[in-house]
Amino acid sequence: MTGSSVRSRIVPEPPAAMAGAREFAYTARDFGKVRRLIHAHAGIALGEGKSELVYSRLARRVRTLGHEDFASYIALLDDDAHPEWEFFVNALTTNQTDFFREAHHFPILVEHLAKASGRPARVWSAASSTGEEPYSIAMALAEAQGTLSPAVEIQATDLDTAVLETARSGVYAADRVAGMEPARLKRFFLKGRGMREGHVRVRRELGELVTFGQLNLRDASWNMDGPFDAIFCRNVLIYFDKPTQREVLGRLAARLADDGLFFAGHSESLLHVADLFVPCGRTVYRKAGGKRGR
Repeated sequence: MTGSSVRSRIVPEPPAAMAGAREFAYTARDFGKVRRLIHAHAGIALGEGKSELVYSRLARRVRTLGHEDFASYIALLDDDAHPEWEFFVNALTTNQTDFFREAHHFPILVEHLAKASGRPARVWSAASSTGEEPYSIAMALAEAQGTLSPAVEIQATDLDTAVLETARSGVYAADRVAGMEPARLKRFFLKGRGMREGHVRVRRELGELVTFGQLNLRDASWNMDGPFDAIFCRNVLIYFDKPTQREVLGRLAARLADDGLFFAGHSESLLHVADLFVPCGRTVYRKAGGKRGR
C-alpha cells in the first residue's frame, strides 16, 4: 500500500540496559523506518508506543534469516520486489476475530438481503482474517433461507496470506467455536477425528459459498468488481490514518450498490466521510445519496 507520510516525533533510543537485554540491536531509527514502510505499503499507522510490539513481531524473522541486527534485516525491504515483504506484512498485521462477532450485524444483513430477488446476493468481507466473518455471513444466510446452499456469493479478502490459508482450510481449534449454539455447531461443522481431534471443519457446502483472495486495500487497483449488496470492512480502518481511511472508503463506496449496506467495526466512526456514507443503524451505513430500499 502507498499513502501519505506519518508525521511523528522521534522515539528515543532505549536505555542501554534494555538494548543490551535484546537478542538483536534495535534502534529508534529502525522503528521509524518500520513505521514508514508498513504505512506506505499497507496503510497501517503504527503509534509511537508500538516499538516493543514491532520488535517482538519481527525478531523471529531476523533470527530465521540469520541477521545480527534489525538494520540489516530492514534493508532487505529497500527492494520493493523482495519476497520478505510478504513475511514482514504478515508479522505486523493484527488478526483478531470470532464467529458472529458484533452479532447485531447479521440479522440486519439477513433482512436486507431478503429483499433481493432473481439473482444471488453479493457480499464482500474486505478484511476476512482467518475466515470467521465470511463463514458467519454464510451461516446466517443459510439459516434464514433454510438451506446449506443459500443464494449468495461471498468474496473474502485479506492482506495477510498466512491467515488466508487458515480461512481456506476451514479448520479451527474446537475452542474457537465453544460458545456457539449446539444446533448451529452441529449443522455447520464436522468434528475432527484421529489427528484432527480437538478441531472442527466448516462443512463443504458452506465453504463453497466463499471465495478467498489476497487483496491490499491500499493497492492502486483492486480485482474486485461491484456492485456488492453488502460490504463488511470491520475493525481495520482503525489502523489507518484519516487520509488513508478516506481513500479506502471512497473506493469501497464505489463498489457498493446504491441501496447496499456497509458494516463497520464497533470502534469505528464514518462521521468524517459523511459525503460518502450516512448511518442507518449501529455501525451500519448506506451510501450518501443512495436508495433506501430495493
